[in-house]
Amino acid sequence: MPVVTRFAPSPTGFLHIGGARTALFNWLFAKHHAEYGDGGTFLLRIEDTDRARSTDEAVEAIYDGLSWLGLDWDGDAISQFERRERHQEVVQELLDKGMAYKCYCSTEELAEMREKARAEGRKRMYDGTWRDRDPSEAPEGVDPAIRLKAPQEGETVIEDLVQGRVEVANEQLDDMVLMRADGTPTYMLAVVVDDHDMGITHVIRGDDHLVNAFRQVQLFKAMDWDLPEFAHIPLIHGPDGAKLSKRHGALGVEAYRDMGYLPEALRNYLMRLSWSHGDEEIISTAQAIEWFGLDAVGRGAARFDFQKLESLNGHYIRQADNDRLTELVMERLKDTLDGKLAEGAADRVKMGMDGLKERAKNLKELSENAQFYAISRPLQPDEKASQILTDEAKQTLSALRADVAGIDEWTEENIQAAAKAYAEAHELKLGKVAQPLRAALTGTTVSPGIFEVMAVLGRDESLARLDDVR
Repeated sequence: MPVVTRFAPSPTGFLHIGGARTALFNWLFAKHHAEYGDGGTFLLRIEDTDRARSTDEAVEAIYDGLSWLGLDWDGDAISQFERRERHQEVVQELLDKGMAYKCYCSTEELAEMREKARAEGRKRMYDGTWRDRDPSEAPEGVDPAIRLKAPQEGETVIEDLVQGRVEVANEQLDDMVLMRADGTPTYMLAVVVDDHDMGITHVIRGDDHLVNAFRQVQLFKAMDWDLPEFAHIPLIHGPDGAKLSKRHGALGVEAYRDMGYLPEALRNYLMRLSWSHGDEEIISTAQAIEWFGLDAVGRGAARFDFQKLESLNGHYIRQADNDRLTELVMERLKDTLDGKLAEGAADRVKMGMDGLKERAKNLKELSENAQFYAISRPLQPDEKASQILTDEAKQTLSALRADVAGIDEWTEENIQAAAKAYAEAHELKLGKVAQPLRAALTGTTVSPGIFEVMAVLGRDESLARLDDVR
């Protein structure tokens, strides 16, 4: 049977990292069955029934975040709010079947019920006041809420694909509200109706939804609908084991993009949170699609570790295509070097990319390290570089300039040979030549090999930068 999964975020803020992991698992499961099974579809549903908190900006942030991560969904995204008439239709059907009833309790009465239930140690907060009462007793002028007439005996059981068999006694569950007194459907109703109508076969989501699943199963059964398979995946915690917060990395996906992470690195990292394939750490998207299965999802909470993400991102940067990295770096440099970009900056950055990317763990770092290639003359050496550029160092650079200027073919090897010959002739260690060269040509004390840098800058730019520090 073809698999149909869904990601169903609420557009009340950014696409946070936990939601991105949930989307990824749904996407991988669908893709795996599309390529290696009977078919797979990944759908996107925007759960925007909370009109007060839902925003168009948040919807766009979800679209942008998923697109940047490479998690393409099938068909158009579905708005839950636009399906409210269908939700109301199902409520009426439940009323007609005697599987739901009208509740006229006031806010004050419900509050009293909750207080009494807590005092008596009962988990069921609603006492069923209107469950079997004659409708003729309904107060005039009061719009009722609609509640599900849930089973009060026995158990509701879920054979969860991650958590295993989980069950709850029905006597602990309320007759949940399906529709509020103002006619708006509740989240619990809308989710079930939409999952059924969309043909969802597998509901893969965080295990904080497990308590909701019991009530949703009751609603599926009340409508005589086939149950989807449930898979409640563990939540992501911080390195200290506490609930993930902003200090741990509970940021929006766009924040990781801004910090310079590559989408393939973040995908690889997220898929390894609670899922594994042997001892594999570096897993390509193609391999993940081939290997992914819910049987390999653990039950324990995953721990978010920035250091592991940084290390993984560094690997993907080293493997990335230089043209792509140059484009990403230049986007950043155009902002940071506004008005100071040199002519031909992109060409120099691209030529020097092999040396630059070996030292960077994210695009922010890579861009900062590439600035000296892209900036227009004259450079402003940083504090450490300025300390190296003493009068003695400047004399050395002036003499060395005359030697390198006459090099026939401007290559890294020939430049290094000339510098080495100069150092030997003046009984200097090569470092005494290379250090002031780096300070003069990059404005810093850290860079790729300085002779590689000179080859990338070219003869004219290198000599001009040496002239600037005389």
